[in-house]
Amino acid sequence: MTTTSEDRTRRSGRLMLNKVPEVTIWFWVIKILCTTVGESFADWINMKLGVGLVNTAWIFTAVFVVVLGVQLRLKRYVPFPYWLTVVVVSVTGTLYTDILTDQLNVPLWISSAVFSVLLAVVFGVWWLRERTLSIHSVTTLPRESFYWLAVLVTFALGTATGDWTLELTGWSPGVSVLLPLGLIAAITLLWKFGANPVLSFWLAYILTRPLGANIGDWLASPKVAQNPGDPTGLALGTFTTSLIFLGLILATVIYLTVTRSDVTETYEATHNPQVTANPHRERIGLAGFGLLAVATGGLLVWAHSQPHVGPAPETDATSTVQLAPGQAVKKFPPAKVDALTALASTSLKDARSGNATGAHAAAQSLRDLWDADQSSLQPLDNTGWTFIDAQMDKVLKTFGIDHPNPPMSPAQQESELTTLLADLR
Repeated sequence: MTTTSEDRTRRSGRLMLNKVPEVTIWFWVIKILCTTVGESFADWINMKLGVGLVNTAWIFTAVFVVVLGVQLRLKRYVPFPYWLTVVVVSVTGTLYTDILTDQLNVPLWISSAVFSVLLAVVFGVWWLRERTLSIHSVTTLPRESFYWLAVLVTFALGTATGDWTLELTGWSPGVSVLLPLGLIAAITLLWKFGANPVLSFWLAYILTRPLGANIGDWLASPKVAQNPGDPTGLALGTFTTSLIFLGLILATVIYLTVTRSDVTETYEATHNPQVTANPHRERIGLAGFGLLAVATGGLLVWAHSQPHVGPAPETDATSTVQLAPGQAVKKFPPAKVDALTALASTSLKDARSGNATGAHAAAQSLRDLWDADQSSLQPLDNTGWTFIDAQMDKVLKTFGIDHPNPPMSPAQQESELTTLLADLR
């Protein structure tokens, strides 16, 4: 007979109260808020720290270990440490995927496949050991450990699949919100019909990541339309978006702390027991999930076949406008221009001295800072931004950053960096 950790813990008298909140509407609201913060705050903090994507990921991994340690020591669900852990794991999972994509040039379809297999392994081991994947029975340390590992992988998987979808379709931020939103609505209807609740929960949980990320992109993106007819962003920027959503998360956590409306024991005392599962309806629900997956795949194939603007056209605008040195950045805040100039100067200095590692790291930080500032700079002067962006792309190409080609010679790196510095000054 299989013995689960709950059986062993119950015999020892150390069984905890459930460590996960009740899945009410508040759970999904705050989960989406956390995923939006994961997207926007990861971009902003990576730019502000200026230590590079990998070092930023290491820092947040350490923070995640600390907050997770606090969460694991608790004997019951407490809103603030629980949701703080979700926010941190959201940022950390996003950074892991960004490293694979931006630093190691791993294609998004490979990242999506790897994280899908990893999540299947986590669920498989969790099930073999505990005989349940339900979050209503997270009452032991092993189960909670499996739960947080699964959450981390779902954030990384959601980031990879969400970005891959945008890469395939070329959809704008506004349109991209609709796919995960529609899928979550369909899963909810299937769950209401009688689909397996555990499977329904984890499918919806994964999809909240691209939904929240797309909402964050839509809020932070500039109002300048990339394609005719595309909905544009609200140009709030990553910092403002992060601040707004962190404030909403804090307000929601305070509300839940006071009302205890998401505490499992409180919820169960005021609601009827769940209806016994209907195997026939569960099988129909499973078939519904399969049809939903096929329909989604068909939609993505169709969208990919339609004419759309992908990442490549960034280099198409290289010579559409010629500006005198310094003219492109005249409308940009001096502080932001100075920060970009400092990183470009550091990269050039290291390239000239033969410090290839230092030059590459500075160029990587330059790219991260430029991408993070796009939402605030492009609306000020789209022509100037496009001009600098084209030269920035030439610099990155010499280092093999965001390009499949290997790094070029130090002389070529110095030449492009020198041109970029002339354009910034």
